[in-house]
Amino acid sequence: MDLLVNKKDATPVLLDPRALGSILYHDIFDYPLSFSELIKWERAPGKGQVKIIVQIKNGFYFLQGRDGIILKRLMRKRISAKKLSIARKASQILATIPMVKFVGITGALAMENADDDSDIDLLIITQKGTLWTSRILVLLALKAIGFPVRRYQDKDQKDKLCLNMWLDETALAWPKKDRNIYTAHEIAQIVPLVNKAKAYERFIFANKWAKRFWPNAIKVQTIKMNPENSSKLLSSLVEPLARKLQMWYMRGKITREVVGIKRAVFHPFDWGKLVLSKLTS
Repeated sequence: MDLLVNKKDATPVLLDPRALGSILYHDIFDYPLSFSELIKWERAPGKGQVKIIVQIKNGFYFLQGRDGIILKRLMRKRISAKKLSIARKASQILATIPMVKFVGITGALAMENADDDSDIDLLIITQKGTLWTSRILVLLALKAIGFPVRRYQDKDQKDKLCLNMWLDETALAWPKKDRNIYTAHEIAQIVPLVNKAKAYERFIFANKWAKRFWPNAIKVQTIKMNPENSSKLLSSLVEPLARKLQMWYMRGKITREVVGIKRAVFHPFDWGKLVLSKLTS
């Protein structure tokens, strides 16, 4: 990677488009990069070179005049440590539920870049045909242990578990219409906490398209596994009933959330749209 930086005067330099692209993208999140991160989050090759001023301080690369985000990142890293501890403890409980195949940290916390008042985003992958039954069991287990779970329109979200993404293990691929640089990064940054039957590896394989945007950020393994079928009683009676009950409970509350038989995504705010607009502005 051809990266030229003037460490003293921060004068205009020519950057490899892949390095520049990474710095520009992460600047949206107030996230300066170390050199190793600059390589890991190297963006797919672009065309030509761009003239821009980049600075380096305390081992972090950032855009000119943005050195203040170094302290912000270090503070967020300290804040994230507590939230990561909560997530790990909760995942130990969820791991005891047979139908839960994977639990992973997503969002800002996955990058150790969480604010003090932010929640803890989790992705959960469930056994074939058990998503809605698993969701009930997960919520009951967390409530029984006393873990705070963020609920619809909660104003106080600090340190609460936000179970905002649920996937059936037979529906791991991201919808084609939503595949972009933002969702690719979100996939690549996931931190696995519970991983049964190579669910994480299967998830990454199903979303190997993300390498088109971030070639060095994920490792794809070819995984061939046939998910086990759940019992007929569970799949034909319990699961449909669990879904109907939860859909009834959520009636009138769903806005832009995606809710289906094999996929449930609860994202009231479209961060991807905001990020993509900033990249093109």
